[in-house]
Amino acid sequence: MIRPLILTIALLLGPSLAFAGDARRDAIVADYAKADAGHAGFSAQRGETLFRTQWKGGDERTPSCTACHTDNPRQPGRNAKTGRPIDPVAVSVNAKRFTDAGEVEKQFSRDCKNVLGRECTAREKGDYITFMMGQ
Repeated sequence: MIRPLILTIALLLGPSLAFAGDARRDAIVADYAKADAGHAGFSAQRGETLFRTQWKGGDERTPSCTACHTDNPRQPGRNAKTGRPIDPVAVSVNAKRFTDAGEVEKQFSRDCKNVLGRECTAREKGDYITFMMGQ
C-alpha cells in the first residue's frame, strides 16, 4: 500500500523537482534585479512580449526572437542567418539554459543588438529569463 503511494507522489512531483530552480540561474536573475533601478520584480508577461514582438531596429533577418527560436520556445530553432540548429530556449526542455553567466551575457549582447538594434536592459533580461523559466 505504501509503495504505490510513494510511486504516485514521485510521479506527480518528479517533473516539478526536475525543473526546480538552479542556483546559477537564480544568481544571474538576482544580478539583473540588482542592476535594475527601482526593481519591482520581473514579469513573465513582459518577457513573452519581448520574445514575440517584431522589432524594427535590428537586423532585418531577425525582427524578433521567434525568427530563430520559433513561436514555441520548447522547440528547437534555427539561426536565421546561418541555418545552424539551436537548442530549445525553454528551461523545461533545456535545463542548462541561463546557467552560465558569461554565456548568458554573450547571447544577450549579440541577440539584443541583432533583434532590437540595441542592448537589452537588466529588466528585459530578467523578464526574458523569467518567461523562459515558465516555459
